[in-house]
Amino acid sequence: MDWNQLLCARHLGQDGKPRPHDPARSEFRRDSDRLTFSTAFRRLQDKTQVFPLADNDYVRTRLTHSLEVASVGRSLGARVGAVISQRHGLAQHGSEFGEIVHAAALAHDLGNPPFGHSGEDAIRHWFQTSAVAAVAGAGLSAAQRADIERYEGNAQGFRLITRLQMPDNPGGLQLTHATLGAFTKYPRESLVPDGIHRGASAKKFGFNQSEREHFASVAEHCGLLRRTPAAAWWARHPLAFLVEAADDICYRLVDFEDGMRAGHLSYGQVRDAFLALIPPKRHPKRLREAHDETRRVQILRAVAIGAAIDEATEVFLGHEPEILAGRFDQPLIDAGPSRAVWEKILQRSKKTIYSTARGVEIEAAGFAVLGGLLDDFVSSLNDLAVHGKRAAARTSKLLALVPAESFARNRTAPRDPYIRLMKMLDFVSGMTDTYAVALYRKVRGISLSGR
Repeated sequence: MDWNQLLCARHLGQDGKPRPHDPARSEFRRDSDRLTFSTAFRRLQDKTQVFPLADNDYVRTRLTHSLEVASVGRSLGARVGAVISQRHGLAQHGSEFGEIVHAAALAHDLGNPPFGHSGEDAIRHWFQTSAVAAVAGAGLSAAQRADIERYEGNAQGFRLITRLQMPDNPGGLQLTHATLGAFTKYPRESLVPDGIHRGASAKKFGFNQSEREHFASVAEHCGLLRRTPAAAWWARHPLAFLVEAADDICYRLVDFEDGMRAGHLSYGQVRDAFLALIPPKRHPKRLREAHDETRRVQILRAVAIGAAIDEATEVFLGHEPEILAGRFDQPLIDAGPSRAVWEKILQRSKKTIYSTARGVEIEAAGFAVLGGLLDDFVSSLNDLAVHGKRAAARTSKLLALVPAESFARNRTAPRDPYIRLMKMLDFVSGMTDTYAVALYRKVRGISLSGR
C-alpha cells in the first residue's frame, strides 16, 4: 500500500472536483467537525462504557471514552505521521495523520447499541431465538442473514456514518475515504470463506451487505490490499492500527481508574499496574505530593498513557513495511514489550470490573428490553408490509413512535425483508440506554407517564 493513496482526502459520495484546499481547516478536520455535531455522537452521552445506568457522575460514558480515545489517537497519529512524512518524502504534514486518527476514533463506538457489548449479544440472541425474527428473516440471502445473525456494532457504526446520518446525502456524512479506512478495524463482510486468513482484522466484520459498495469505494480510493477475490475482504488501512491502539490504551487504563472509584479495585492494585507500564526513569516524582489516592491515580494514568503512546509509536514504525504489505495483523499493544502487563490488566478487569453484580443484572435485563422492542417493532413493520392499511390497530400506534427515516417518505413498509430488518435494527440500536428502558416499559404497559 502507498501512503499517498492511503491519505485520500476525497469524500465518500461527493462527485466532481475535490474541494479547494483550505489551509485553516483540512478535509480531515472537517470529518471530526461533522462527527462531533452528529446526533449519533451526542447519544453516546447515555450509552454504557463499563457501568450501565451508573448512579454517579464520575465513571465514563461512551461519549467521554470516545473523546479520550480521539485525544490519544491524535497524539499517536501525529507522532507516527511526523516520521512517516519524512521517511517517504510526503507532501502531507504529520499533523494530518493525527487528524485522520482523531476523526476515526471519535466515530469508533457510534454503532454500539444500548447496554454495550451485551447489547450486541442481545440482538444476536433475538435473531437466533425469536419467532418474530424467524418470520422476518425468511427470504434473506446467506450474506444478509449473517449480517444480523452475527450483528456487529462496528458494521452498524460504518452504516451510521455512511448512510443513516444525513441520509439525503449520498455517502451520509460524506467523510473522507482515509478517515473511513482508518475507522474500519475489520475490513471484511460478515460471510467469508473459512481458513483464508486469521488475525486481529478478521475477528469480526466491519460493514453490512447494505454498505458493501461504500466500503469497496474506500478500499479502491485508499488502495487497500484485497485478501481474497472470493469475498469483500481487505487488509487494514494502516492507520486503523493506531485507532485500535488508542482504544486499547484508553479502555484498559481508564476502566481500571473507574474501577477504583467504584470500589472494585484497591489503590495499590491500580498503582502497581500503572507503574508496570511506566519506565523507571519516567516514574512521576510529584506522586508523593498528591493529596489523596484519587489524584495519585490520575497522575499515574496520565504518565502511563504517555508511555503507552511512545511504545505503540515505536511498534508501528518498526513494523511499517509489514503493515504496508498487509502481513502485520495484531494489536500494537500485543506486539510491544508491555504485552504481559496489558494482558494482566485486562484479566483483572474481567474478574473485578466487567462482572459486577449490578452490571450483570442490567446487562441481563438488556436481553429482555432489546428483544422485546425488536419483537414489537419488527412484527409491526412486517404487519404493515403484508396488510398495508388493513394492518392491526396496534401496528399503527407502535410505528407512530418510529422516526420517519425508518420508512419511505409515505411511511409505507419497505418491500425488501432485509431492509425492513435493518431499519428496525437502526431504530433500536440507536437508542440510548435510558430511552430503551423507558420505551420498553411504556409499550409493554409496565409504566405509563401521566400527570
